[in-house]
Amino acid sequence: MPKVEGRGKERKKRAEEKLVALGAEIIEDIARVVPPRLKIPSRSTSNIVYDEANRYFVLGPHYGVRSAASIKQVKKFAQTMCVADFCKELITSKKFATLREMYYTAEGWESGPFGDQGESDAILEDLEAAFGLKREDLGLTPEEDGAAVYGQLVIKEDDVTIDATKAGRAGYTIPPTIDDVEFVKCKAKRVIAVETMGMYHRLVQEEAWKKFDALIVGLKGQAARATRRFLKRAHDELGLPVYLNCDGDPFGFHIAMVIISGSAKLAYINHELAVPDAKYIGVTASDIVEYELPTDKLRELDIARLKQLQKDPRYNTEFWQGEIKKMLELGKKAEQQAFAKYGLAYVVNKYLPAKLEQVEGQKFLGAG
Repeated sequence: MPKVEGRGKERKKRAEEKLVALGAEIIEDIARVVPPRLKIPSRSTSNIVYDEANRYFVLGPHYGVRSAASIKQVKKFAQTMCVADFCKELITSKKFATLREMYYTAEGWESGPFGDQGESDAILEDLEAAFGLKREDLGLTPEEDGAAVYGQLVIKEDDVTIDATKAGRAGYTIPPTIDDVEFVKCKAKRVIAVETMGMYHRLVQEEAWKKFDALIVGLKGQAARATRRFLKRAHDELGLPVYLNCDGDPFGFHIAMVIISGSAKLAYINHELAVPDAKYIGVTASDIVEYELPTDKLRELDIARLKQLQKDPRYNTEFWQGEIKKMLELGKKAEQQAFAKYGLAYVVNKYLPAKLEQVEGQKFLGAG
């Protein structure tokens, strides 16, 4: 297994170097009596493109310039510098703060407070894009709870070693600072990530982690950045194939695709989050028919969303186009838990073995 000790320190060091370099540039401009400026990659939709080679969204070549010489921009420029200084202080002191804490801390900044947290979050995203770093590297974390993982994985957080099969029935909670976590030992051969925590607990109870030699990850709906980073690290560093089991509806498809190909909103950081080789083994329109699943009727919102997905370059494959078209024709959707129609253990004993055989070509006990 690749050694990852020191990963967090290296990232913090790189972030600190970029912040120090930014400060030096500003001081140099002031010394030359030149209004300080900052180039920030544009995150507008017109500058977000789908990279066919890498299979995820990236930012295009366009930039904006934030200048202290502009009356309209001077406050925002000052706030940007304050955010950068705040991040530098966090890294130097080896501390973390939440996005909410930074928003309230700004009440005491000389640049003046933000109108709302959306403004402070946006400036942090500017720095992420400008530096090519994640906010976690800059010492800031979201308020969101982490997802959970259960299986034969031993990790190390600081000086604490944790076995994900002995961290309680809920498993190991993925922290926002996942890059600071060391993978010590892993016996699993694959990752199975599931959309709902209900299905996660079902798979844990039925010992799917043992049956499939898998790390079972509960996504809690749309996966948090830390969860996506964990999946990417598990794939890239541990060499584990990643499989996604989501609801058979347009929003389940979207949850899976954000993990596979990233999101437009985070185009500037998708290279750190996307897992282009991840495979979808969740509920499809074909499954609805084949397994005669209980269904709900597609709402107008669902239909509109499916039609959007048809035009999305991330879904431009025979599989996705076929399943989207079939779902529109059926006019129905189904949840992961719909397989409970055949018993609580059916999804582990029958459905998942069949799905895994499709993607891996090997049989698992209970398939048929």
